[in-house]
Amino acid sequence: MPEQNRRIRVLVVDDSVLMRHVLSEILNSDPDIEVVGVASDPYIARQKIKQLNPDVLTLDVEMPKMDGLQFLRNLMRLRPMPVVMISSLTQQGASVTLEALELGAVDFISKPEIDIAEKLKDYAEQIIEKVKTASVAQVAQLSDAQAKAITSRKPVVQTGGEQLSFKTTDQVIAIGASTGGTEAIREVLENLPADTPGIVIVQHIPGMFSGPFAARMNGVSQMEVCEARHDQRVMHGHVYIAPGDQHLSLRRDGARYYCKLSDAEPVNRHRPSVDVLMHSVAQQVGKNAIGVMLTGMGKDGAEGMLAMRNAGAATLVQDEASSVVWGMPGAAAKLGAAGEVLPLTKIAGRITELYAAMRPSAKTA
Repeated sequence: MPEQNRRIRVLVVDDSVLMRHVLSEILNSDPDIEVVGVASDPYIARQKIKQLNPDVLTLDVEMPKMDGLQFLRNLMRLRPMPVVMISSLTQQGASVTLEALELGAVDFISKPEIDIAEKLKDYAEQIIEKVKTASVAQVAQLSDAQAKAITSRKPVVQTGGEQLSFKTTDQVIAIGASTGGTEAIREVLENLPADTPGIVIVQHIPGMFSGPFAARMNGVSQMEVCEARHDQRVMHGHVYIAPGDQHLSLRRDGARYYCKLSDAEPVNRHRPSVDVLMHSVAQQVGKNAIGVMLTGMGKDGAEGMLAMRNAGAATLVQDEASSVVWGMPGAAAKLGAAGEVLPLTKIAGRITELYAAMRPSAKTA
């Protein structure tokens, strides 16, 4: 983490001369950031990390001599530091980027396929914000066992299994996350049983990435995980992840809940927005819901979670120590929206306890 009142030192690693130039120009335009060096491949980057001791690395996925994933894997094992990946907006690029986030990258910047220089400049403010957020992110060292497990893990495409497909849910769990959220969500879903009530999730992510992300989560969860579709019924034992370019909310029809997708304007600069989801859950589900706010920058979802709590829902917020960035969960806590503040490792267990206590049989026992 950079010292207070010191500029954030960035090393740009990319095999493209144009990308190195454009990223350096964008980042150097902010008075709080200094690009201290550039590197065209991981071997040069390794030497410059030793020489320059940067606070943040921007790292291209596709590079000569050693691909960005292998370099990231080595870096997070031997010298963990905040990394922002540069990825292409393609299906393959999405899959590789999600693996990079599992390996410990803090965030990613999507590289346009055409007119790179001009289109990246359109997102200059967002790129600067991502680097600043990365500079204060909490980064953990990757063990050899973790690296091996991540590399061997394959996404499993959701097949719509029939075992729980006809059981509706009278309880709903709503989860919101942003920076660091893909891994926090994985931690939660991995530790929830197959009979968990329906879960709806908003993770701030581009449209090209939400489908592959849902497939990866389906591979680690006992529940069925998919990208949400409009008018899709919310089922027990199923997880619905918002498409990366549409708002996700809930609508109720009798005792049943359905996913509702919308192209409405961004809320808190985001579409999908956690606030949109949680406000709808507060209105449609009320006290039969559980709200969960995980790591992420900004404050999206804080007001929606407060609405959930005021409606009688249980609300859980990830604590600062276990968050990559304590922006969204911190904002919810400061607003009074958090019923409980817990480390990430305890959230799945607490969700299980809460929904078990909410069952009618548990209340009358």
